Parts: sequence; C-alpha cells; structure tokens
Amino acid sequence: MSVRGGDYRPSLDTLARFPSMSDETREISRDELKKLIDDGAQLIDVRAEHEWEMGRIEGAKHLPLAELSERSAEIDKDRPVVLYCRGGNRSTMAAEALIAEGYDAAKLSEGIVGWAEEGLPLEPEGGVVAESGEAASILHARKRLPPELTQS
Repeated sequence: MSVRGGDYRPSLDTLARFPSMSDETREISRDELKKLIDDGAQLIDVRAEHEWEMGRIEGAKHLPLAELSERSAEIDKDRPVVLYCRGGNRSTMAAEALIAEGYDAAKLSEGIVGWAEEGLPLEPEGGVVAESGEAASILHARKRLPPELTQS
C-alpha cells in the first residue's frame, strides 16, 4: 500500500519559513494507519519533546519537526512513512517536505487528538494528549523542576 501522491513539494529547508503549505497532503485514516503499520510503514511523531513525553502512539519514532531537516536520514526512504502531530499542521509540513525529497509520506488524519478521541491507546500507560506551544512546554518543564526553581 502506498501513501505517495501530489506534485512539487517544498524541500526540508523551507519548513521553517512556511506555517502551512497546502491542503493536498495525503491523509491516512486511523484504520488505514493500522494496515500500513502491519505492512511495514514507519510512524513518525513530529511534536515537541514535552508532547511526546505526555503520550504517543505505540510504535512511533520521535522526530520533532524542528529537527526534521537534520535527521531525515533516520527515516527509511524505501518504506512508506506516516507522520502525526497534535492536529495536523506540523505533520502536513513534514509530509510535504519529505515528499519533496522523494519519500512516500502522508499524515495521520486528525493527528493524535483524533486517535485519542476514538479511544485508541497511548503510551506510556495513562498517557494523554499534551497541549502544544511554548507556554505548554514551560508549564510542563516547571512541573518537573524543584519548587524553588519555578518560583518567580
């Protein structure tokens, strides 16, 4: 099963300059994802570190969007790849950039939010879908620091 589709896509180097590229990126349903994974596809989580730590889809590899350019060689070009984020914006950018580089890439429809809302499991046990963004990252980091370091 292939996830390939579309024409020109931006290179990995353009990711930082564009918040969203197009509405043409191939979306994979949760049922399609399960079949693709069974057939050997790769699942990549492009969310931030704090989001990954709070909860993720079993079997996913963590490759934050900000690191995609420098770490894309970690993705096997000979196997389909499905990317996901919280809701779809970051995975759209990642999928389009990888397609432009010759990968067979798509994004998970509705991201991890759709996955969790359907009641599908997250890792680690008891995992949750974290908020994205800098403020959420700061709040998450403060919860992990000793109280004396988080007081203003």
